Amino acid sequence: MTRFPALALAIALLCCTAALPAAAQQTPPPKPGTEATAPQGPRFTVTSSALVDGAALPDDLRCTRSGGDGVSPPLTWENAPADTQAYAIVMQHYPNGTYPGVNEPSHYWLVWNIPADADGVARGNPESLGVEGSDKDLRATGYTPPCSPSGAGTHEYTIWVYALDAPLADLPEQDDIGTGWTDVMAALKGHVLAGDTITFLN
Repeated sequence: MTRFPALALAIALLCCTAALPAAAQQTPPPKPGTEATAPQGPRFTVTSSALVDGAALPDDLRCTRSGGDGVSPPLTWENAPADTQAYAIVMQHYPNGTYPGVNEPSHYWLVWNIPADADGVARGNPESLGVEGSDKDLRATGYTPPCSPSGAGTHEYTIWVYALDAPLADLPEQDDIGTGWTDVMAALKGHVLAGDTITFLN
């Protein structure tokens, strides 16, 4: 007799998730190498001279309120597929109570159509590589430094870098405050050759 309430709850949860907008259910492609059919050979990888994967954000990269300069971290990538034609960067964070595949994350950095001959972006992206979308608060374009209030605990932020088979023609050619996470996720579909992440805490 106790099985029926549990089954009803499971069905209700499934229906609620299915009823969400498609954009809210989108998540980045899985990391290459996680599937049994992953290609052999050097894997596309992303590193940073300033970030240690899974470690805390360095003090100098924190927001100005926390004593940092609030600029984007340097990134380097290697072993991109030979037919890579562009790169994209997505930095995101799932606030407490939100979940991949159910909710949209908060985005902190959206960059697309980075030239194919680039092997990274410097600290603060001084060369303005690529085209940038809206910041987290939809007030400007570009990077938003994580700036959690005091006492809010530690949060995880993930930077995805994607190698693409073509520039993302569905997105604007100039920096655009109207382009958000959902737009970039939709444009990426069908164009990702490889991807990798680096994660930090703040």
